[in-house]
Amino acid sequence: MMSQLGFFDIANRYAGLDAKNDPLVKLDAVVPWEDFRSRLETAWRKPSKVRKSPAGRKPLDAVIMFKAIVLCSLYNLSDDQVEYQIRDRLSFMRFLGMGLDGKVPDATTVWL
Repeated sequence: MMSQLGFFDIANRYAGLDAKNDPLVKLDAVVPWEDFRSRLETAWRKPSKVRKSPAGRKPLDAVIMFKAIVLCSLYNLSDDQVEYQIRDRLSFMRFLGMGLDGKVPDATTVWL
């Protein structure tokens, strides 16, 4: 039987990761991810004029997708594996700025 998460449970888990010197925290601190946003948006997104309709699933954040690709490279993960690891690992979720309820990019989205 699983118990409900308490108010400090996630914070305590993150503190435990910090005590083990999570390298993704250090990487996140030194790389200015937002500086890449305009270039990523230009390369990754279709201009709104090209999109046929605003219907459908909203696109994931370009910086989050870039960071997911960085995780693939750093940890030598396939697209399927990075999807699984993002769902499974708190350190990956935190690196991407996601909570437990965050929308995880699927393998096909990472591949594209």
